[in-house]
Amino acid sequence: MTFLWPVALVLLLLVPLGVVAARRLDARRRQRVAALAGTFAPVTAARSPHPVLDRLAGAVVVAAFAVLVIALARPQATVAVPRLEGTLMLTFDVSASMAATDADPSRLEAAKATARDIVARRPQGVVIGVVAFSNAGMTVQAPTQDTAAVLASIDRLTPTEGTSLADGIASTLDAIDAAGAAAPADYYSSRTPEPTERPTGAEPGSDAATLIVLFSDGENTTEQDPLGAARLAADRGIRLLVMGVGTTAGVTLDLDGFSVQTRLDEATLTRLADLTAGTYVGPGEPDPAGAVYADLERRLVARVEEQELTAPVAALGLLLLVAGTAVSLARTGLVP
Repeated sequence: MTFLWPVALVLLLLVPLGVVAARRLDARRRQRVAALAGTFAPVTAARSPHPVLDRLAGAVVVAAFAVLVIALARPQATVAVPRLEGTLMLTFDVSASMAATDADPSRLEAAKATARDIVARRPQGVVIGVVAFSNAGMTVQAPTQDTAAVLASIDRLTPTEGTSLADGIASTLDAIDAAGAAAPADYYSSRTPEPTERPTGAEPGSDAATLIVLFSDGENTTEQDPLGAARLAADRGIRLLVMGVGTTAGVTLDLDGFSVQTRLDEATLTRLADLTAGTYVGPGEPDPAGAVYADLERRLVARVEEQELTAPVAALGLLLLVAGTAVSLARTGLVP
């Protein structure tokens, strides 16, 4: 357990001081009562047959004040919160060829526009992550429900270097694993522990709560086999919805003084989608974003969150205060 205002815990030192002060006031009160009764010798009360009950009220009230001080420090705990959730990964090819202008205004900007439309349509319970790849892949935004963060990460993407479709898909699978990783050992969770290795052997497309949307022109410039990476996704039941960007006629790019012909490789992109029981969406398809959420389901997951416990702790303190007062009134007719 941690505290948002830990300095308030210093007030706990006042609790034992208050107990000492209360006992002294009670002793003075007894002396005054004895003096008013005309008795100068100390008054010895009859021993109660239930001494534990006699002390219970005071102990409960003291505990109540301690709990209320803890509530004032605003305690919070790391807990696993169950929720229905679907995972959507937006994976962008940011190779140099994505700067080609056979899509308006460029391949990458057209892909980003479609991605923004996808994010704008995000239904409740879906988390969205962003991965970018050129010669290698990297997670730009971990899966989140914060659409502003997702849009900001999309806006930062710019074309650079070559294309490794295999690394892009593999990095996306890594991001999915990281988002669903087992919880740390310092918080309570009833969640089943995650396997230490990636699950394999699933029916392609069987993980209906996870979807990878791959934006690319399909031109692979590295030795890694993109079909092998797609099989890894298929073995986990994760589908690829592949968005082809550009035209099959292509365009000539000027890269550092070299003229390079680049075109949309629909054959490769279609094979990637088919291997995972996914879908290939060509550049001429109407409303490409509309196909994304059609079959994306939600599953029950547990997410690590910091939960503030001020309200329940304060309620416990008030309950103890009321209970202690009630016991005191029942036993002695006095408020402790």
